[in-house]
Amino acid sequence: MSATIFQPARAEPPAFLSIGHVTRDVLPDGSFALGGTVTFATLTVERLGLPAALVTCAAVDLCQQLPSLLPGIGLAARLTPTTTTFENRYQDGFRIQYLRARSEPLASEDVPLSWRAASIVLLAPLAQELSPEIVTLFPRGEGRILAATPQGWLRRWDADGRVWPTPWESAEQVLPLLDALILSHDDLLPFANGSRAEAEAILRHWSQLVPLLVATAGREGATLFRNGQAEHFPAYPAREVDPTGAGDVFAAAFLVHLARSGDPAAAVDFANCVASFSVEAVGTQGIPTLSQVEERLTRRRRSAGE
Repeated sequence: MSATIFQPARAEPPAFLSIGHVTRDVLPDGSFALGGTVTFATLTVERLGLPAALVTCAAVDLCQQLPSLLPGIGLAARLTPTTTTFENRYQDGFRIQYLRARSEPLASEDVPLSWRAASIVLLAPLAQELSPEIVTLFPRGEGRILAATPQGWLRRWDADGRVWPTPWESAEQVLPLLDALILSHDDLLPFANGSRAEAEAILRHWSQLVPLLVATAGREGATLFRNGQAEHFPAYPAREVDPTGAGDVFAAAFLVHLARSGDPAAAVDFANCVASFSVEAVGTQGIPTLSQVEERLTRRRRSAGE
């Protein structure tokens, strides 16, 4: 295997393992921020009190910084010539996204053997870097949750790097092997002629193939699908500063609480609460601790008279 920067997790195996590309996100002033679902998800899990680890690949300059940028988080990062790099431009209120560079695909051998026993595994592709076959590394079983955030399987890009939606060709293959799928309503709107009703029809179909499906909708909250039946959960009030990564934070928080409680509905409400913190500061700075979350949950229960 190629050279890898390795940092052990706080526990072996880690309680939570995420697999996908870390990214360099181009900011408006031309500087870069560390991004990627694996980044936001593992930081969230650590702050909520569980040992977390991630598997990724990136150029040597970024890989060398990851141990200090992600203190305490287990790290298996293969060195590659480039780092996946995204740039977002906004025009008339709409986001136009560009893939400026793409790292190499991740393979089964990138995942340390001991980490494959993690009790929560999140497959988090951003740029088609995970093949559908990687799901088979983690057979479903008692006490394990295998989940995915599929946005990277719903993207293609043209010769200029502009990102466009593309159908998830392997959905029918992957979904029956998962315990949970977490995604945004907006991820599906391009395939539904911009209609939320048509997007919901896709979600209902997918929810027949996977035990749990959660669709987020920003300040409108989130919807939990179980066997085609939908239950909506309102968002928590927040002073939005930066929504970047909020969906990734939500996904990680949902999986943590699901593992702890076994209650999908309570897990969605918990994740809505955690995500409300994440939008109130720039980047990863808003990810809360468990005590902060419990305080906000308690305030809502009191205001509801529970």
